[in-house]
Amino acid sequence: MQPDGGCRVGTIRLALGAGGSGITAWSLRGIPATAGGSIDGLATRVAGDDPPAPAPAPAHPNGAVGLDHVVVATPDFDRTCGALQAAGLELRRVREAGPTARQGFFLLGDAVLEVAGPREPDGDGPAAFWGLVAVTTDLDATCARLGDLAGAPRTAVQPGRRIATVRRAAGLGTALAFMSPR
Repeated sequence: MQPDGGCRVGTIRLALGAGGSGITAWSLRGIPATAGGSIDGLATRVAGDDPPAPAPAPAHPNGAVGLDHVVVATPDFDRTCGALQAAGLELRRVREAGPTARQGFFLLGDAVLEVAGPREPDGDGPAAFWGLVAVTTDLDATCARLGDLAGAPRTAVQPGRRIATVRRAAGLGTALAFMSPR
């Protein structure tokens, strides 16, 4: 934890305690200043020109060594992906996730932004930050440390990787999962 309430997870800096519930905002580098304010309902600040930290932070006691991805949920997949593209982010891949859902993936430095939503719009509400996926060096050890607060590790969508979610009983303000390294 840093003096301002933030912390580093790998090379990603998280600002904690920003108010509200769960993830309430983000800062992005490399996007036009005009993209600041909101991207389809996602409170957005354009980060300064300061380069990101060159070295990853040390491992957390839970085993986290980096942030793999941020998950955004939306009722209108195409609208949200279009807004992110208009802000300068590149849609790298779209995955059909079952009969009614889609996932879109954007690269954000060392992390991935996953947009999850329906194939057909399901309302006109804004996109919302939904969760984080941290990378851990030893997923089984992380789950053992968390005990009943972690689900059992299972095969992830990404080939050769495994993932485990943290249960709601942990009382976190946002969804959290741990994943094996790339």
